[in-house]
Amino acid sequence: MIRIVLDAMGSDTHPTPDVIGAVMAAREYGVEVILVGDEALINPVLAAQNPGSLPIRVVNAPEILNMEAKGEALAFKARHKDSQNSMAVGIDLVKRGEAEAFVTAGNTGAAWLTALFRLGRIRGVDKPALAPVFPTAKGSCVVLDIGANPDCEPQNLLQFAIMGSIYAQKVRGIQNPTVGLLSNGEEEGKGNHLVKATTPLLKASGLNFFGNVEGKEVIGGEVDVAVTDGFSGNIMLKSSEAVAKLIIDKIKEAIKNGGPLALLGGLLVKPALGKIKKMLDPSEEGAAPLLGVNGLVFIGHGRSDEIAIKNAIRVAKNAAESGVLEAMKTGIQESLAKAKAE
Repeated sequence: MIRIVLDAMGSDTHPTPDVIGAVMAAREYGVEVILVGDEALINPVLAAQNPGSLPIRVVNAPEILNMEAKGEALAFKARHKDSQNSMAVGIDLVKRGEAEAFVTAGNTGAAWLTALFRLGRIRGVDKPALAPVFPTAKGSCVVLDIGANPDCEPQNLLQFAIMGSIYAQKVRGIQNPTVGLLSNGEEEGKGNHLVKATTPLLKASGLNFFGNVEGKEVIGGEVDVAVTDGFSGNIMLKSSEAVAKLIIDKIKEAIKNGGPLALLGGLLVKPALGKIKKMLDPSEEGAAPLLGVNGLVFIGHGRSDEIAIKNAIRVAKNAAESGVLEAMKTGIQESLAKAKAE
C-alpha cells in the first residue's frame, strides 16, 4: 500500500480540511495517510470523522512553519536535524523510506527549503522547480518553474524541460510530450538572453522540442510541457488564475442582473458552466510537484479545502506508483553523459 505523509498543519485553516481530506483519500484511493502535526489539534478532528479501521495514523510534530518564517530563522528550522515542525518531521519520514511522498498546503518557500535541505537534490539538478498542471484547450500542460527560482540560467531550463517531460509522460500518461519554451514570440530568435541561450540546448536535448511558445499557445494546448524561469512562470500562473476567476464571476453577475430571461438562460447553461468551473479550479489537481529534490514532494494552495487535499493525495499516489522519481534521475544522468560526450 502506498504511504503518503500529509502536513496536517499546512492549510490556512488547519487542521480541519487537511484531516477531512486525508480521511476522504484513505477511503477513496486505498492509501495509507500519515498525518503529521500537533496531535492535540489533529486527534479530535480525526475522531469526528469516524475513520474506523482506515489506514491513518498521526505522528506528533508540535511546531509549525507558517508564513512568518523567513530568512535565517526559516533556514535553521528547515535544516536542523532535530526540528519538530510538521514539514521537517514529515519530509524526514519520506527520507527514511517510511512513506513514498509528502504533501503540504503550507508555506511554499518553507516547503521548498525544507525539502531541499532534508532530501537534497537529484544529482545533476541545480535548482528544483515547482511544476503545476495548467488546464488547456486540449487537455493540460505542465508548466515549470512557477516561482521557486526567479533567476535561472539556460542549463536550469534544460533540466526543467527534462523533468517536466518525464513527469508528463509518467504521471500524466502523455507519450512523447511536446516541450515549449515560453517567450514573447513564436519565432526563433525572439525572447530575452535566457530564451535565446536556452533554445540550442533544448534543440540538442533529444526531447520533443516544439520551439518558442507564447502564453496563448500554452493555454491553447499546443505543448504538453512549458518551461520558463520562476519569475515569468509565477506571473503567468497568478494572471491565469485571476482571469479565470474574473470570467466566472462576471458571467454570474451578468446572469444575476440580466432579468428573468438571463436567469432562465443561466439555469439552462448551469451544467456547462459547472464543467468549466471544475476545469479551471486549482483544487481539482490539488498540489504541484516540486521536481528536482530527491523525493516526492507536493505543494498545494494555503486556501486548500478538503477536496483539494484529497486530490493532492491522489496526485502524490499516482506519482509514487509511476516510478517518476527514478525516471527523472535516469533522464538527468543521460543528459549529463550526453553533454560530457559532446
